[in-house]
Amino acid sequence: MASFFQYVVVGLSNGGIYATLALALVLIHRATGIVNFAQGEMGMFATYLAWSLIYTAGITYWLSFSLTLALAFLGGMFVYLAIIRPFSHRSELTVVMVTIALLVILNGAAGWIWSPQQKFFESPFPLSVLSVRGVVMSAQDLGVIAVSAACALIVWLLFRFTRIGLQLRASALGPATSRLLGIRVTLMLGIGWGLAAMLSAVSGMMAAPVVVLTPSFMLIVLTYAFAAAVLGGIDSPFGAVAGAYILGVGISLLSGYVHQIGPELQLPVALGVLLLVLMVRPNGLFGHPIVRRV
Repeated sequence: MASFFQYVVVGLSNGGIYATLALALVLIHRATGIVNFAQGEMGMFATYLAWSLIYTAGITYWLSFSLTLALAFLGGMFVYLAIIRPFSHRSELTVVMVTIALLVILNGAAGWIWSPQQKFFESPFPLSVLSVRGVVMSAQDLGVIAVSAACALIVWLLFRFTRIGLQLRASALGPATSRLLGIRVTLMLGIGWGLAAMLSAVSGMMAAPVVVLTPSFMLIVLTYAFAAAVLGGIDSPFGAVAGAYILGVGISLLSGYVHQIGPELQLPVALGVLLLVLMVRPNGLFGHPIVRRV
């Protein structure tokens, strides 16, 4: 039984990293109806900025963390206003291709600025471990779970109890009606992209101590996060978080009890399970069917 809970703790920690990025994907999809394939690379670029602040400028971790989130927010707004918005009247495929181009540009820029060599990124959490009845929980695992849960809670509180959250929801669901009510839809969508960029930055900074920091280290995280978002429901913020934890725990249990599934097979198995779920429930576990009047 101890080994079971051990796998669950590891799965929750991995799921926490996927959850913040999956939540960012869902926010963008709800706002603009597209999947931002550059979401992971935006988090990667922000993580490199944090690395520069810590190891080049000599700023403490948590101050660098805060500054990075502020820069990520401004960067997300810039990406929407300067790059995405000019293509907003084009087809969804065109906008998706723009995000793929942005992915390649950010990946190449990071390699050019910081070099493609692997870099060490410290964990903000101590190296201590906690053992409860044979279940070993590191401070890193517990910290990642706590940070991801805090991000999900903050986003829920923002959209549920604040005026700007209400305006963000209105702008995403009914842009034309929102404009008639005096809501600055363009600004609200820019803020939404900024919030998504902040979540991506959190995901990157939580993943970097576990995965070696390179220009491509967020690509695998993006794949898992996208799978989690689709599994939970691409239109459901709660579903994205729940799907990420379900995916993280499920993969951890499979790799722990099915020894044939090594690290190289974890992603194919996860995507295979995802396809099976979508065959039964195309809108995801917590998504809602889209009803169109004809």
